[in-house]
Amino acid sequence: MDVLMMLGSANSVVIFTKTSCCMSYSINKLIRSFGANPTIYEIDRLPNGKQIEKALTTALGCNPSVPAVFIGKEFVGGSNEIMSLNIQGKLKPLLIKANAIWI
Repeated sequence: MDVLMMLGSANSVVIFTKTSCCMSYSINKLIRSFGANPTIYEIDRLPNGKQIEKALTTALGCNPSVPAVFIGKEFVGGSNEIMSLNIQGKLKPLLIKANAIWI
């Protein structure tokens, strides 16, 4: 859990993904469309990826485990939460507040 939180706070936007996950790709593209440059951790390519995936599911309650998005050093959620924030018009202000993008 400590490693997960450390990695999650490494940048203003951090996304935990898997290389074969289409939703991870879509969330990455959505966040980049605002001009943000997220740090991406592909857990299936990390040596400790299984432990990170277990922490995502057990400690943070991610189901499925990816994508898992941190914005402003805080865990925001998975694809459903990010898409909901975008539809509500709240994703861009959240990215601005986290200094991930500028106006």
